[in-house]
Amino acid sequence: MASVYFLFYPVDPFVNSRNQKTFRPKKNAPSGNKGVQLKKHIDATLGSGNLRDAVRLPPGEDLNEWLAVNTVDFFNQVNILYSTLMEFCTPATCPTMSAGPKFEYRWADGVQIKKPIEVSAPKYVEYLMDWIEAQLDDESIFPQKLGTPFPQNFKEVVKTIFKRLFRVYAHIYHSHFQKIVSLKEEAHLNTCFKHFTLFTWEFKLIDKAELAPLIDLIESIVSVC
Repeated sequence: MASVYFLFYPVDPFVNSRNQKTFRPKKNAPSGNKGVQLKKHIDATLGSGNLRDAVRLPPGEDLNEWLAVNTVDFFNQVNILYSTLMEFCTPATCPTMSAGPKFEYRWADGVQIKKPIEVSAPKYVEYLMDWIEAQLDDESIFPQKLGTPFPQNFKEVVKTIFKRLFRVYAHIYHSHFQKIVSLKEEAHLNTCFKHFTLFTWEFKLIDKAELAPLIDLIESIVSVC
């Protein structure tokens, strides 16, 4: 994998006119709870340039509320990042969802597809984004009404979402980083991944074994910040 250098750019995803038609509509922060206020806090702290501060739970705020609004944010970031590569990440170029020669991911959602199946990278990402969107739209998981409690297994659902979003980053870095460099998008990718890494590390959302495809990069991020 090519060497990676971090530069700070604003984290708001850029829009590449080449593939605007492929974008899914951005999900909004949960509205029935404190989602909108917390989203404003995220935007304000990100604007300061300190990503370590941006990921911390604000004093006095509920952990589940914080996880919920950030889950929506990271879904939007990965969705748009991957959309910039859709013309290069095809069933022909990426017949399996992989992160280098040692890591291959198969898809199962436990409902419609119970037994893991081998699919191309773009098909995996399509299944993933559909599945995450369904979780975000399910008010029994991500409540919209004020006072509605989060389910007891909420953090486990969030952990599964982040584990699978990480796989998209792992695929991009291992299979498409040179294309990212040629498009001059590496600074944006690196900043988004740095933000994602610091958040998942802060709240222990991804088991270390799952991080193996990018562990050197991750350890460099958490040790510097």
